[in-house]
Amino acid sequence: MQNADILLDPARAFLVQAAAYLPRIGLALLMLIVGWVAAKLVRFTVEKGLRAINFAVLTERSGMDTFLQQGGSKSDTTRLFGLLAFWLVMFAALVIAFNSLGLGYATDLLGRLVLFVPKLILALLILTVGAYFARFVAQAVLSHCRALDIPDADFLSMLAHYGVMAFVILIALDLTSVGGDLVRETFLIILTGVVLALALAFGLGGKDWAAGLLERWWPSYRKEDGSRAQGKVKEMNVFGRRE
Repeated sequence: MQNADILLDPARAFLVQAAAYLPRIGLALLMLIVGWVAAKLVRFTVEKGLRAINFAVLTERSGMDTFLQQGGSKSDTTRLFGLLAFWLVMFAALVIAFNSLGLGYATDLLGRLVLFVPKLILALLILTVGAYFARFVAQAVLSHCRALDIPDADFLSMLAHYGVMAFVILIALDLTSVGGDLVRETFLIILTGVVLALALAFGLGGKDWAAGLLERWWPSYRKEDGSRAQGKVKEMNVFGRRE
């Protein structure tokens, strides 16, 4: 009999602990169900709200939707915002559920994800607005260069577009802390190298090329026309004073 009690004592202890743990499991499951329903509702609200303010028009004109489709995604940027909002609520529900179960390590890990998702949403918003602004600047440069009959208008427009996008991507990466100081310093080193290379090319080895490029973009006849116009203005002022 004593041997039977010795064998049954661990089983009894396990059943007692399981009985004490079952309410926590039930509460965790309840929190997951409530969180899933709330996440679905938040996703629906976010997508409907963004489409109501014609946010999809901005994402389409900025090129974000085309970029996602080229990457193999069947959803657009608006759905991506809704998906991120969904997982934000789900991660928060998982944090509460795991916290009720006493799983501290999982709670800390999911808590970091809860803090990271809002940064990711804000970075995606910055990328969308920045891509739209980059296209606007590129189109403005293209129209201005064509109005002045400057050659290589497409190249200058593309250069302006990629220049703005580089700064926008740098801001987004810095916001999400992806890469940290390494990405920022690498970008600054590359930018400094490009500027130094251009300065050396214009100042030393590429004088003729630089002069030809400047002559191509701003021909001398424009300078002559400008000087002639200034001369005519001076003559008119002189005649006007004499009269």
